Amino acid sequence: MGRYSRLGNDLYTGRRSVDFVGKKWLWYAISAVLVAVAVLGLSVRGLDLGIEFTGGTQYRVSLGTEATQEQADDLRSTVADTGVEGAASPVVSTLGEDSLLVQTGQLSQEESTEVARAIVEATGIDAAADLSQEDIGASWGADVARSSLIGLAVFLFFVVLFIWAYFREWKMSVAALVALAHDVVITVGVYALSGFEVTPATVTGLLTILAFSLYDTVVVFDKVRENTAGLGRGGTTYAAAANLAVNQTLVRSINTSLVALLPVGAILYVGAIQLGASSLQDLALALFVGMAAGTYSSVFIATPFLVDLKAGETEVVMAERRAKARARQGDRYAAVPGYSEGMAVTDEPGTRPAPGAPGAPVPATVPAEPRTAPPRAQEPMGRGRTLPQARGEVRRSGAAGRQQPSRQTRSKRGKK
Repeated sequence: MGRYSRLGNDLYTGRRSVDFVGKKWLWYAISAVLVAVAVLGLSVRGLDLGIEFTGGTQYRVSLGTEATQEQADDLRSTVADTGVEGAASPVVSTLGEDSLLVQTGQLSQEESTEVARAIVEATGIDAAADLSQEDIGASWGADVARSSLIGLAVFLFFVVLFIWAYFREWKMSVAALVALAHDVVITVGVYALSGFEVTPATVTGLLTILAFSLYDTVVVFDKVRENTAGLGRGGTTYAAAANLAVNQTLVRSINTSLVALLPVGAILYVGAIQLGASSLQDLALALFVGMAAGTYSSVFIATPFLVDLKAGETEVVMAERRAKARARQGDRYAAVPGYSEGMAVTDEPGTRPAPGAPGAPVPATVPAEPRTAPPRAQEPMGRGRTLPQARGEVRRSGAAGRQQPSRQTRSKRGKK
C-alpha cells in the first residue's frame, strides 16, 4: 500500500504522468470497437424483453417448504417440455422463501391450462390453493417502456442543465453526455449479447449507472477547471493541464470503482448463480457493466473529448503558441555542466585548471615595463588657463622612502 500511496502522490504532483490526452486516438479506437460490438449485438440478437414490456402470463407457485434453485431448474425444464409455443423459454425464479415464479409469453386459455397442469404435476401442489395465475397485457408493457424512456430523457435534460449551471461551460455538458451515451450503449449491448432479460429492474440499474458515471465525470471536470483557471499566466497548455487533472483524480476513480464493483459483483454472482434468473441479476448486471464503463469513459473519453472541443478557443490557442515559443527558446542553463563529488576540475569541459593545480600552466615571467601616463586632453582651469598636458613617462620620484614632515595641530604648537 505504501508504493500505491507514493504512486498516487507522484501522479498528483506531476512527477509521474500517464498521457491520457496525448493518446486519445487509441482510447477513441477502443471505444469505437466496443460500441460497434454492442450495436452489432443489438442488431443481430436484440434485447430479451421481460413480460413487463411485452406482456405474458406468470404463475405464482406456493410450495409450503423452502424453495431451492434446483426446484426452479426442474420446473423450468418441465414447462419447456409441454410443447406450448409461448412457454418454450420460460423464466423460473425463486420468490421469497417458499415460492416460485414462472413467467411465459402470451398464452391462450387452452395453453394456459396445459401449463398450469404441468406445474401442478411437477410440484405436487393444490392447484386451487397454491397456484395463482396473472395475465399481463402488451399495452401495459408498452406503457412501462414509454415511461422508462420519458424518465431517461428527463434525467438527461437535468444532467445538461446541472453541468451547465455548475461549470458555466456548455462544452463540458456535451462531453459529459457523450460519455453517458457511451456507457448506455455498451451496457445495453452486453444485455443483448449475454441474453439477460430486460426488466424494470434493468431500467433502474441503467438510471443508477448514469448517475455514477456523471458523478465521476464531474469530479474530473472540476479538477480540469481548477488546473486551467490561470491558463494565460501559468505557462502551460490546456491539454497538459487537463491531462494533469485526470492523473490527479486517477487513484480516486480507481478506489471508488473498486469499492462499488466488489459488492455489485457479489450481488450479480448470487442473483445469477445461486438464485438463477431474478430481479437481482437484472439490476446487478446493469450496475456492474455500467460502473466499469462509467469509470473508463470519465478518464479516457470525457476529458480528451473536452480538450478537442476547446482546441479552437482563442485563449487555448494562445497558450499553445506561448508553450511552443518557450520550447523553441530552450533552457539557457541546460548547457551548464553538472558537478559530482570527487570530480577533477579539469574534467569539466571548457574550464581552465586553477593556479597551482596539477596540469595548470606555469605563468611566464614578464619583464616590467615603464608605465606611461595616457595622453590627457587639456582641461580648463578658469580665467582662460588650461591644465598642461603631461608628457613623457612617469619616473620614480627621488623623495620616495624619505621621512615626511608632520605638522602638529594648532592647540599643540609652541608647547613643550
